Formats: sequence, structure tokens, C-alpha cells
Amino acid sequence: MRILIADDHPFTLMGTKGFVESLGYKVEDICSNGITAYNLINTHQPNIAILDINMPGMDGLEVLEKVHRQKLKTKVILLTMHKEMTIFKKANQLEVSGYILKENAQEELQLCLEAVKKGNQYVSKNLENDLLIDNSQGSSDELLNKLSFTEKKILELIAQQKTSKQIAEMLFISEKTVEGHRTNIIQKLELPKEKNVLLVWASKYFKG
Repeated sequence: MRILIADDHPFTLMGTKGFVESLGYKVEDICSNGITAYNLINTHQPNIAILDINMPGMDGLEVLEKVHRQKLKTKVILLTMHKEMTIFKKANQLEVSGYILKENAQEELQLCLEAVKKGNQYVSKNLENDLLIDNSQGSSDELLNKLSFTEKKILELIAQQKTSKQIAEMLFISEKTVEGHRTNIIQKLELPKEKNVLLVWASKYFKG
């Protein structure tokens, strides 16, 4: 198992390298910017690349995108301080293999490497709660595919903080029909029946 690590903070870079090596893995390359990381991945094709998201030259997401587009076999694990839904969604669309918050890296990196080695995806447990993602239900995108065109439109309008009355007027349907759609959306997205749950989910999903 050959591994590349890229991080623009020398202390974090050497700490991650030492930790990964203590688990018995071979760290083949280390670097401190995204362009070098991509070139090394392209040349050496390590099994796994552990990348910081914020790096000079090219960020971790851009490296992941190139790896994905060129169908390179290297599996990418992103280390990040970001909890934003939009960043994770982008990484997930690019088939990221691991997504770990830096604050939990010491506890989770070993678990992540083991999961990725087996061909599974690993997402930081702390992050899953924030993103309203449950592996047993699949990703938010998969859940959204269960909705009809009208239900998706209503969800987008809910994200814009429109009331049921406003949505009814915009879509030329009755307020009662909108309420019926709201109930169906909650069931299809498998959300708890809590106050404002649709607004919370929609705001996170459609943010950015």
C-alpha cells in the first residue's frame, strides 16, 4: 500500500506522515502544494493520496477532480477544516474515498485507511450528523431522486424561506396541496417529523 501525503503546513505534513507510517503503511511521497501532488499522483500512481483541501497552486478538490476525470486508480482522502455541505457534495460527486475533519484526524485516519483499503468510502462521523447524511439511507442526492419534479420545486422554494401560501401562489396550486406535498417530501427523505425539518434540510442542501 503506497501513500502520498500533501499538506502546506510542515508540522501537519510530518505529523500525518509519522502517524501513517506508525500504522505500517509506506509513505512514498510528501509535498506541500496541489500542483506537485497532482504531478506525483500522475507519475507514481500511489494507492492512496491524503490531501489537505486548502493548498497553494491547486487545492485538494481540484486535484481530486483531475484524478477523477482522468480515471486514475489512486483513491483520494481529503483532510479538511470545512464542514460546509457544498464542499462535501462536490467531493462526493467526484467519488472521494475519504473525507475527514482535521480536528478528528488522529482518531479517524486509521479507520478511514482501513475502509478505503477495502474499497469503501469513509466520511467523518462528526460530519455525517452535520450533513444529515446517513449511510443506511444513501446520500442526499440519492434521496432527492425519489422526489417528483413538483416536490423538488417546492423544496427549492422552502429553501428560499417561502411559506406554503406563497408557494401555492407561485405554482398555481392550493395551499392544501402544498401541505400534502410537504408531508410526502418528509416521508420520501426519511426525515424526522420535527418543526421546520424541511427548511433545515433544504437550506443545507441548496446552500450555494
